Amino acid sequence: MHPVIEQLLASGPIITDGAWGTQLQSLGLEPGECPDAWNTLNPERVESVARAYVDAGSRVILSNTFRSNRIALAGYGLAGSAAELSRAGAAISVRAAGQRALVFASIGPSGKMILTGETTEDELGAAFEEQAAALAAGGAHGLVVETMSDLAEALIAVRAAKTTGLPVVASMVFDSGKNKDRTMMGQTPEQCAEALAEAGADAVGANCGRGIAGYLPICSRMAAASPLPIWIKPNAGLPEITGGTLSYRDTPEQFASYAPALIEAGAKFIGGCCGSTPDFIRALIAKVAA
Repeated sequence: MHPVIEQLLASGPIITDGAWGTQLQSLGLEPGECPDAWNTLNPERVESVARAYVDAGSRVILSNTFRSNRIALAGYGLAGSAAELSRAGAAISVRAAGQRALVFASIGPSGKMILTGETTEDELGAAFEEQAAALAAGGAHGLVVETMSDLAEALIAVRAAKTTGLPVVASMVFDSGKNKDRTMMGQTPEQCAEALAEAGADAVGANCGRGIAGYLPICSRMAAASPLPIWIKPNAGLPEITGGTLSYRDTPEQFASYAPALIEAGAKFIGGCCGSTPDFIRALIAKVAA
Protein backbone atom coordinates (compact mmCIF):
# COMPACT_ATOMS: atom_id res chain seq x y z
CA MET A 1 0.00 0.00 0.00
CA HIS A 2 1.27 3.48 -0.83
CA PRO A 3 2.58 5.14 2.36
CA VAL A 4 0.29 8.17 1.94
CA ILE A 5 -2.80 5.93 1.83
CA GLU A 6 -1.48 3.71 4.62
CA GLN A 7 -1.03 6.72 6.88
CA LEU A 8 -4.48 8.08 6.00
CA LEU A 9 -6.25 4.82 6.76
CA ALA A 10 -4.39 4.19 10.02
CA SER A 11 -7.20 5.95 11.88
CA GLY A 12 -10.03 4.11 10.10
CA PRO A 13 -12.27 4.85 7.10
CA ILE A 14 -11.82 8.26 5.49
CA ILE A 15 -14.61 10.62 4.48
CA THR A 16 -13.79 12.37 1.21
CA ASP A 17 -15.71 15.23 -0.43
CA GLY A 18 -18.93 15.62 -2.42
CA ALA A 19 -19.96 16.99 -5.79
CA TRP A 20 -18.11 19.84 -7.47
CA GLY A 21 -20.12 20.48 -10.62
CA THR A 22 -23.44 21.09 -8.90
CA GLN A 23 -21.72 23.29 -6.30
CA LEU A 24 -20.10 25.42 -9.02
CA GLN A 25 -23.46 25.73 -10.77
CA SER A 26 -24.93 27.12 -7.56
CA LEU A 27 -22.18 29.77 -7.70
CA GLY A 28 -23.06 30.83 -11.25
CA LEU A 29 -21.46 28.32 -13.62
CA GLU A 30 -23.61 28.44 -16.75
CA PRO A 31 -24.88 25.32 -18.58
CA GLY A 32 -22.36 24.36 -21.24
CA GLU A 33 -19.59 26.45 -19.65
CA CYS A 34 -16.32 24.64 -18.91
CA PRO A 35 -16.10 24.24 -15.11
CA ASP A 36 -12.32 23.81 -15.23
CA ALA A 37 -11.87 27.21 -16.91
CA TRP A 38 -12.93 28.73 -13.60
CA ASN A 39 -9.55 27.65 -12.15
CA THR A 40 -8.09 30.73 -13.82
CA LEU A 41 -11.25 32.83 -14.41
CA ASN A 42 -12.88 32.51 -10.97
CA PRO A 43 -10.34 30.85 -8.67
CA GLU A 44 -11.90 32.33 -5.52
CA ARG A 45 -15.26 30.65 -6.26
CA VAL A 46 -13.56 27.32 -6.94
CA GLU A 47 -11.64 27.67 -3.70
CA SER A 48 -14.86 28.35 -1.81
CA VAL A 49 -16.18 24.93 -2.92
CA ALA A 50 -12.98 23.19 -1.82
CA ARG A 51 -12.94 25.06 1.50
CA ALA A 52 -16.60 24.23 2.17
CA TYR A 53 -15.75 20.54 2.04
CA VAL A 54 -12.70 20.97 4.26
CA ASP A 55 -14.81 22.95 6.73
CA ALA A 56 -17.42 20.15 6.64
CA GLY A 57 -14.71 17.69 7.73
CA SER A 58 -13.51 16.04 4.50
CA ARG A 59 -10.11 14.43 5.07
CA VAL A 60 -9.50 14.09 1.33
CA ILE A 61 -10.77 16.56 -1.26
CA LEU A 62 -10.54 16.45 -5.02
CA SER A 63 -9.92 19.29 -7.47
CA ASN A 64 -11.80 21.11 -10.19
CA THR A 65 -9.85 19.31 -12.92
CA PHE A 66 -12.25 16.59 -14.06
CA ARG A 67 -12.11 17.77 -17.69
CA SER A 68 -8.56 19.16 -17.63
CA ASN A 69 -7.05 16.76 -20.14
CA ARG A 70 -6.34 18.17 -23.60
CA ILE A 71 -8.80 15.82 -25.34
CA ALA A 72 -11.79 16.78 -23.20
CA LEU A 73 -10.80 20.46 -23.20
CA ALA A 74 -10.67 20.50 -27.01
CA GLY A 75 -14.47 20.51 -26.93
CA TYR A 76 -14.28 23.93 -25.30
CA GLY A 77 -11.44 25.20 -27.48
CA LEU A 78 -9.08 24.94 -24.51
CA ALA A 79 -6.81 22.00 -25.43
CA GLY A 80 -3.72 24.16 -25.07
CA SER A 81 -4.69 25.10 -21.51
CA ALA A 82 -4.66 21.57 -20.07
CA ALA A 83 -1.46 21.92 -18.06
CA GLU A 84 -2.31 25.43 -16.83
CA LEU A 85 -5.83 24.51 -15.69
CA SER A 86 -4.66 21.27 -14.07
CA ARG A 87 -1.86 22.95 -12.16
CA ALA A 88 -4.12 25.82 -11.07
CA GLY A 89 -6.92 23.46 -10.02
CA ALA A 90 -4.62 21.36 -7.85
CA ALA A 91 -3.07 24.47 -6.28
CA ILE A 92 -6.51 25.89 -5.43
CA SER A 93 -7.50 22.71 -3.58
CA VAL A 94 -4.13 22.53 -1.81
CA ARG A 95 -4.58 26.11 -0.63
CA ALA A 96 -8.07 25.37 0.67
CA ALA A 97 -6.97 22.13 2.34
CA GLY A 98 -4.14 23.71 4.30
CA GLN A 99 -3.09 21.28 7.02
CA ARG A 100 -6.61 19.89 7.46
CA ALA A 101 -6.98 17.63 4.41
CA LEU A 102 -5.09 16.01 1.57
CA VAL A 103 -5.77 16.71 -2.10
CA PHE A 104 -6.30 13.78 -4.46
CA ALA A 105 -6.63 15.67 -7.73
CA SER A 106 -9.25 14.59 -10.27
CA ILE A 107 -8.51 13.01 -13.63
CA GLY A 108 -11.72 12.36 -15.60
CA PRO A 109 -12.36 10.63 -18.91
CA SER A 110 -11.50 12.09 -22.30
CA GLY A 111 -15.06 11.84 -23.58
CA LYS A 112 -13.75 10.03 -26.68
CA MET A 113 -13.79 6.30 -27.39
CA ILE A 114 -10.88 4.13 -28.47
CA LEU A 115 -13.28 1.50 -29.78
CA THR A 116 -14.80 3.83 -32.39
CA GLY A 117 -11.48 5.38 -33.39
CA GLU A 118 -12.29 8.81 -31.92
CA THR A 119 -8.96 8.69 -30.11
CA THR A 120 -5.99 6.33 -29.76
CA GLU A 121 -4.19 4.76 -26.83
CA ASP A 122 -1.13 6.90 -27.58
CA GLU A 123 -3.17 10.11 -27.63
CA LEU A 124 -4.84 9.21 -24.34
CA GLY A 125 -1.53 8.28 -22.73
CA ALA A 126 0.06 11.58 -23.71
CA ALA A 127 -2.96 13.59 -22.55
CA PHE A 128 -3.16 11.88 -19.17
CA GLU A 129 0.60 12.09 -18.60
CA GLU A 130 0.48 15.83 -19.31
CA GLN A 131 -2.39 16.30 -16.88
CA ALA A 132 -0.92 14.09 -14.15
CA ALA A 133 2.41 15.92 -14.26
CA ALA A 134 0.64 19.30 -14.01
CA LEU A 135 -1.50 18.15 -11.07
CA ALA A 136 1.63 16.96 -9.29
CA ALA A 137 3.30 20.32 -10.03
CA GLY A 138 0.27 22.02 -8.47
CA GLY A 139 0.98 20.23 -5.20
CA ALA A 140 -1.52 17.34 -5.25
CA HIS A 141 -0.90 14.64 -2.65
CA GLY A 142 -2.55 11.95 -4.79
CA LEU A 143 -4.52 11.45 -8.01
CA VAL A 144 -8.01 10.05 -8.63
CA VAL A 145 -8.78 8.56 -12.03
CA GLU A 146 -12.56 8.78 -11.74
CA THR A 147 -15.92 8.29 -13.45
CA MET A 148 -14.40 5.90 -15.97
CA SER A 149 -16.82 3.81 -18.04
CA ASP A 150 -14.16 2.24 -20.29
CA LEU A 151 -11.66 0.01 -18.48
CA ALA A 152 -9.15 0.35 -21.33
CA GLU A 153 -9.09 4.13 -20.90
CA ALA A 154 -8.92 3.82 -17.11
CA LEU A 155 -5.86 1.56 -17.35
CA ILE A 156 -4.09 4.07 -19.60
CA ALA A 157 -4.90 6.88 -17.17
CA VAL A 158 -3.69 4.87 -14.15
CA ARG A 159 -0.38 4.07 -15.82
CA ALA A 160 0.05 7.73 -16.75
CA ALA A 161 -0.80 8.87 -13.22
CA LYS A 162 1.68 6.39 -11.72
CA THR A 163 4.56 8.13 -13.49
CA THR A 164 4.25 10.94 -10.91
CA GLY A 165 5.02 8.67 -7.95
CA LEU A 166 1.85 9.88 -6.21
CA PRO A 167 -0.76 7.44 -4.88
CA VAL A 168 -3.39 6.69 -7.50
CA VAL A 169 -7.06 5.84 -6.94
CA ALA A 170 -8.98 4.31 -9.86
CA SER A 171 -12.76 4.65 -9.82
CA MET A 172 -15.21 3.22 -12.36
CA VAL A 173 -18.89 3.83 -13.13
CA PHE A 174 -21.22 0.83 -12.86
CA ASP A 175 -24.61 1.77 -14.29
CA SER A 176 -25.19 -0.67 -17.15
CA GLY A 177 -26.49 -4.17 -17.69
CA LYS A 178 -29.59 -5.89 -16.32
CA ASN A 179 -28.50 -5.41 -12.69
CA LYS A 180 -26.71 -2.08 -13.24
CA ASP A 181 -23.50 -3.78 -12.11
CA ARG A 182 -21.39 -3.36 -15.23
CA THR A 183 -19.54 -0.54 -16.88
CA MET A 184 -20.86 0.91 -20.12
CA MET A 185 -18.36 -1.36 -21.88
CA GLY A 186 -19.66 -4.44 -20.04
CA GLN A 187 -16.93 -5.01 -17.46
CA THR A 188 -17.78 -6.38 -14.00
CA PRO A 189 -16.59 -4.99 -10.65
CA GLU A 190 -14.29 -8.01 -10.30
CA GLN A 191 -12.70 -7.52 -13.73
CA CYS A 192 -12.13 -3.84 -13.05
CA ALA A 193 -10.70 -4.32 -9.56
CA GLU A 194 -8.23 -6.96 -10.73
CA ALA A 195 -7.11 -5.12 -13.88
CA LEU A 196 -6.73 -1.74 -12.15
CA ALA A 197 -4.67 -3.29 -9.37
CA GLU A 198 -2.44 -4.96 -11.95
CA ALA A 199 -1.97 -1.57 -13.66
CA GLY A 200 -0.63 -0.15 -10.40
CA ALA A 201 -3.64 1.51 -8.73
CA ASP A 202 -3.22 2.00 -4.97
CA ALA A 203 -6.98 1.99 -4.32
CA VAL A 204 -9.92 0.99 -6.51
CA GLY A 205 -13.60 1.75 -6.44
CA ALA A 206 -16.64 3.31 -8.05
CA ASN A 207 -18.38 6.64 -8.28
CA CYS A 208 -21.34 8.35 -9.95
CA GLY A 209 -23.90 6.42 -12.00
CA ARG A 210 -26.28 5.50 -9.20
CA GLY A 211 -27.36 6.12 -5.61
CA ILE A 212 -25.63 4.85 -2.52
CA ALA A 213 -27.82 1.75 -1.93
CA GLY A 214 -26.80 0.36 -5.32
CA TYR A 215 -23.13 0.57 -4.40
CA LEU A 216 -23.31 -1.86 -1.48
CA PRO A 217 -23.02 -5.00 -3.67
CA ILE A 218 -20.51 -3.27 -5.98
CA CYS A 219 -18.33 -2.43 -2.98
CA SER A 220 -18.52 -6.00 -1.62
CA ARG A 221 -17.59 -7.49 -4.97
CA MET A 222 -14.62 -5.17 -5.51
CA ALA A 223 -13.38 -5.80 -1.97
CA ALA A 224 -13.60 -9.57 -2.52
CA ALA A 225 -11.69 -9.30 -5.80
CA SER A 226 -8.86 -7.08 -4.58
CA PRO A 227 -6.92 -6.49 -1.34
CA LEU A 228 -6.63 -2.78 -2.20
CA PRO A 229 -8.59 -0.12 -0.26
CA ILE A 230 -12.04 0.53 -1.78
CA TRP A 231 -13.13 4.06 -2.76
CA ILE A 232 -16.88 4.76 -3.11
CA LYS A 233 -18.57 8.06 -4.12
CA PRO A 234 -22.24 7.54 -5.08
CA ASN A 235 -24.69 10.10 -6.37
CA ALA A 236 -27.26 11.63 -4.03
CA GLY A 237 -29.95 9.22 -5.25
CA LEU A 238 -31.57 9.25 -8.66
CA PRO A 239 -31.78 12.53 -10.57
CA GLU A 240 -35.19 14.06 -11.20
CA ILE A 241 -36.07 16.93 -13.52
CA THR A 242 -38.62 19.36 -12.09
CA GLY A 243 -39.34 22.63 -13.85
CA GLY A 244 -36.34 22.12 -16.11
CA THR A 245 -34.01 21.81 -13.11
CA LEU A 246 -32.08 18.65 -12.26
CA SER A 247 -32.31 17.65 -8.61
CA TYR A 248 -31.41 14.62 -6.51
CA ARG A 249 -33.83 13.02 -4.10
CA ASP A 250 -31.67 11.80 -1.20
CA THR A 251 -31.35 13.93 1.90
CA PRO A 252 -27.96 14.02 3.65
CA GLU A 253 -29.38 11.85 6.44
CA GLN A 254 -30.80 9.24 4.05
CA PHE A 255 -27.50 9.11 2.19
CA ALA A 256 -25.42 8.82 5.36
CA SER A 257 -27.60 6.05 6.77
CA TYR A 258 -25.87 3.64 4.35
CA ALA A 259 -22.34 4.51 5.51
CA PRO A 260 -22.05 1.77 8.17
CA ALA A 261 -23.17 -0.87 5.66
CA LEU A 262 -20.69 0.45 3.07
CA ILE A 263 -17.88 0.24 5.60
CA GLU A 264 -18.96 -3.31 6.48
CA ALA A 265 -18.90 -4.09 2.73
CA GLY A 266 -15.27 -2.98 2.62
CA ALA A 267 -15.27 0.74 1.80
CA LYS A 268 -12.25 2.63 3.15
CA PHE A 269 -12.97 5.95 1.43
CA ILE A 270 -16.55 7.28 1.29
CA GLY A 271 -17.85 10.50 -0.22
CA GLY A 272 -20.53 11.76 -2.56
CA CYS A 273 -20.81 12.45 -6.27
CA CYS A 274 -23.51 14.33 -8.23
CA GLY A 275 -26.02 16.19 -6.09
CA SER A 276 -24.13 15.84 -2.82
CA THR A 277 -23.10 18.89 -0.79
CA PRO A 278 -21.04 19.74 2.31
CA ASP A 279 -24.14 18.81 4.35
CA PHE A 280 -23.80 15.25 3.04
CA ILE A 281 -20.21 15.17 4.28
CA ARG A 282 -21.22 16.42 7.72
CA ALA A 283 -23.94 13.73 7.86
CA LEU A 284 -21.49 11.01 6.80
CA ILE A 285 -18.99 12.06 9.47
CA ALA A 286 -21.69 12.12 12.16
CA LYS A 287 -22.89 8.65 11.14
CA VAL A 288 -19.41 7.10 10.97
CA ALA A 289 -18.45 8.64 14.33
CA ALA A 290 -21.70 7.51 16.01
